[in-house]
This record gives sequence, structure tokens and C-alpha cells, in this order.
Amino acid sequence: MDRAIDIRRFEAADIEACYAISLATGLAGSDASYLYVDPQLMGHIYIAPYAQFEPNLVLVVEDGDGVAGFVAGATDTEAWEHRLERDWWPPLRSRYPDPSDVPPEMQTSDQRRAFMIHHPVSTPAEVTARFPAHLHMNLLPRLQRRGIGSTLLNAWRQAADGRGARSMHVGVNRANERAIRFWRARGFEALTLEAPALGRTLWMGCEGQ
Repeated sequence: MDRAIDIRRFEAADIEACYAISLATGLAGSDASYLYVDPQLMGHIYIAPYAQFEPNLVLVVEDGDGVAGFVAGATDTEAWEHRLERDWWPPLRSRYPDPSDVPPEMQTSDQRRAFMIHHPVSTPAEVTARFPAHLHMNLLPRLQRRGIGSTLLNAWRQAADGRGARSMHVGVNRANERAIRFWRARGFEALTLEAPALGRTLWMGCEGQ
């Protein structure tokens, strides 16, 4: 790995960059910035709560041009989702109107994310029972295909292992074929659930090593 690359724990000053990364990778791994009026909506869902409640399980990747990637997660997904319902979603629900009265096919990207804030979908119990921990990883294109993702994942797994996490899962957009290949190559297997698969999320799990 390039010596100029630094993988380290998240610091409060990194949050703006992490918000930007969430948006720049928010369209099945590609730039979603042109889709949103509010550029913070993606980050409100995928990075900010981890920075707030689990900063020790947020790692960032920094190169000479700044922070360009992060990994974040939690060791107990069920407890995490309860925490979000209690402490994270309510203030955001006051800020963003519930767009439930707009048909899904007519919702803007901002409205779809606002709907997620008001009606978050719980991770299937079949997934959390076998793979309690979860994580998200986002890298800007300049860091991709350089082995950095694998190094970042290993660093996160070491941190999570220190918190008692063994088995973990990710939820991947089915349209993001590159991400699916990445996780599969690192021991994550696509999960077949009893309930029919709905939506765009492919659940993938990895047993502890």
C-alpha cells in the first residue's frame, strides 16, 4: 500500500469530509451529488450516527489530498437500530417532512432519503441472528483498486474483534456489482432469506475468523 496513505481513527474534524464521501459514492458506488438538493442527507444516514455514537468503530483513510474514505459499523445491529430510533431519528424527523403522501415513484432523491429517516427498515432478524455486527465502507475513486479497501476492512475487523464482534454483515445495493465482488472476495457470502427479497439491498454475511 502507498506509504502516503494513513488509516486512522475518526476525528471530529473529519465529519465534513465523510459527509462528502457518502454523497460522492451514494449512487451504487458512484457520485450522487447531482441527485440531491440537500447534500447532507446521505451522510445523516450512513456516517453521522456512527461518528456520534460509535466513533471508535469509525476509521478513515487519508492521503495527500485529505480524507478520501471511511469504514463505520456497530457490533450489535439490533441494539444499534434501537439506539437510532431513540436518539438519532427523532431530531431529523423534526427537520425533514415525512413524504409518505407522495407516491414512491414520484419521490425525489431527497424525499426517498427523508422517507428512510421516518420509516427506517430494520435489518432482517435472520441476518442479525447469525451476523450481529455490521459495517459500511466508502472509498473515493482515487483510492479504489489499490488494495486499500482490504487493508481498511482488516483494520476495522481488528477494532471490532476487540469489542467482541466475530460474525458481521453488510447490505449492498444490488446494482453495485463492483462492491458485491469486493465483499465476496473477502469472505462475505450472499444470504438467502426465508422472506422474499424486497428492495435493492443484498445482504451478505461473513463468519468470524
